[in-house]
Amino acid sequence: MGRDGNGPEELLNRHDYLNNVFFSGDSAVANIDHHMAVKMTKEKIAGVHLEGIVLAHPYFWGKEPIADETKDPAVRDKIDTLWRLSNPNTSGSDDQCINPIDDPSFGSLGCNRVLVCVAEKDILKHRGMYYCEKLKQSGWGGEVELMEAKGEGHVFHLHNPSCENAAAKLKKVADFINNSKA
Repeated sequence: MGRDGNGPEELLNRHDYLNNVFFSGDSAVANIDHHMAVKMTKEKIAGVHLEGIVLAHPYFWGKEPIADETKDPAVRDKIDTLWRLSNPNTSGSDDQCINPIDDPSFGSLGCNRVLVCVAEKDILKHRGMYYCEKLKQSGWGGEVELMEAKGEGHVFHLHNPSCENAAAKLKKVADFINNSKA
């Protein structure tokens, strides 16, 4: 779309979609969305307003267990190993890519609203909940919402998109986006 509204996409020319942008991702893509939102604070894109991010079952982790997170060394080692295989240059489970809480820029999101979706049986759910708690305490100043799907595991909505909880999650995300202030 051209900034003057005369780009090749007629639909984009008629509507100013770039004034109300949302990033949304599942699992590790949710982590990327968080980091992109931080980057939007530092590197503004003319004409683009990031209204919010939706982090569905973010793949946040850390070296030390938090809240009711598993303390089982075998489970923690498995997640640590998977992370090291995914990112061979990592500093470990406290790497800011997987544990954004310790990042000095953590509370500098370039958006107004965040929705974090977690699942009751997801081993990573406590980090998503912790993220919400810490974001509220960070001084960021935006709105944070948390949705927990009872009885479900990590990215259940991708494995069983027609289940009742997947429909509820989809509705929550749609409501979150449609109720934006822009």
